[in-house]
Amino acid sequence: MHEDQRAAVEKRLRDEDIETVLCVVPDLWGRLMGKRVRTENFLRTALGPEGVHASLYLFVVDIDMDPRPGYQVSSWQTGFSDFRMVPDLSTFRVVPWLSSTALVICDAYEEEGEQLVEVAPRTVLRRQAERAAAAGLQFKIAGELEFYLYRTPPEQAWARRYLDLEPVSYYRADYHILASTRNEAFIETVRRQMNEAGIEVEFSKSEWGLGQQEINLRYTDALEMADRHALYKNGLKEMAQRDEMSVTFMAKPDMSDIGSSCHLHASVWGTDETAKMADPASPHDLSRTGRLFLGGLLAHTAELMWLFAPNVNSYKRFQSASFAPTVVSWGRDNRTSGYRVVGEGVSLRVENRIPGADVNPYLACAATVAAGLDGIERELDCGDPYDGDAYQAKGLPTIPTTLRDGLQLFAGSPLAVAAFGGAVHEHLVNFGRQELEAFDHECVTDWERIRYFERI
Repeated sequence: MHEDQRAAVEKRLRDEDIETVLCVVPDLWGRLMGKRVRTENFLRTALGPEGVHASLYLFVVDIDMDPRPGYQVSSWQTGFSDFRMVPDLSTFRVVPWLSSTALVICDAYEEEGEQLVEVAPRTVLRRQAERAAAAGLQFKIAGELEFYLYRTPPEQAWARRYLDLEPVSYYRADYHILASTRNEAFIETVRRQMNEAGIEVEFSKSEWGLGQQEINLRYTDALEMADRHALYKNGLKEMAQRDEMSVTFMAKPDMSDIGSSCHLHASVWGTDETAKMADPASPHDLSRTGRLFLGGLLAHTAELMWLFAPNVNSYKRFQSASFAPTVVSWGRDNRTSGYRVVGEGVSLRVENRIPGADVNPYLACAATVAAGLDGIERELDCGDPYDGDAYQAKGLPTIPTTLRDGLQLFAGSPLAVAAFGGAVHEHLVNFGRQELEAFDHECVTDWERIRYFERI
């Protein structure tokens, strides 16, 4: 911890009358977990020798906070021991939408010693950023996050089992200024307060689905983008609740509507801040480095699919003519391809259109860096772009279409083992398997009940 960082934080806490500091860590779902700490205790305890502690069980629970079997890092056998939440003061920010509150993202450290908890998502991404830096590279990423916004308050939405919610728009309104004006009081607050919190918003627009919105976050380095993404999702839900509205980042909340994506715009830079993607003298403006980066993404899409589509619902997005891709291809400004090369000069980048809004940003960014690095190191050229409608293409590899298929490929991925380490890979595979087990054998869906209750 740098003393100048600590002094700057102490000054902001004092000058801005902060009473509460949220100390948070991202979990394997991408959620922010942690504790609220009074300001004086944050300075004395969180930044002092005592530190802030939490249970390692946070990295082995399902979405209902129930511990699942099969993990080595923490279990009933180990007694669910603690880890240390060490604040990364570079992430400190005041939270404008909460009263007298600041937030800091913490790294997860083992209870004894100075070792990071390797299965923590922020550690997973940090390790990939370190590998890139060792090669003199960094990866910058921007996120386009779509979500559905409803006038139904969260408690009512829960009581209704998320059925028959009232969307904020009542006709298709993609790019529609009149329709988006009706929601501008809320969306403008989101843009303004996110920027005040150091989460730079570039654009917002209404989307195609009923009540669907899109807000774009400006590019930054991969770890910072993942932090901003997680904070943005949590903050947006808090703002919506404050205004008695509900929001969902499900990939496909309704089969009759379009899915919600999280397009990742990624580019390669030197650690000296030199852009390395563009070469105006080369075909499609892609430099050699850019072609190899894209080649790595193409080569490893299938085996890393689970990191882009981690849930049962994730795979419902991938429908023909839906603007969600179905084949592994790239094109120059072609929205039917899984990878769309756009921009020019320093803004030239690869848009990965595969991830849904339900991704864990740390794991999705880690997959981007790992695949891209492998492409550069092994010189995997991206080949020629696909021109035309990739949904109708013959002979192109298709993306996995179910969680079972995606997880099976990830479980057998040599790249995932090499890049993340065997123990981390095993942990992530078990996490996916536990979710699949819950869906296969621990639930009865509304679809089954409606289909079979009377007519079978």
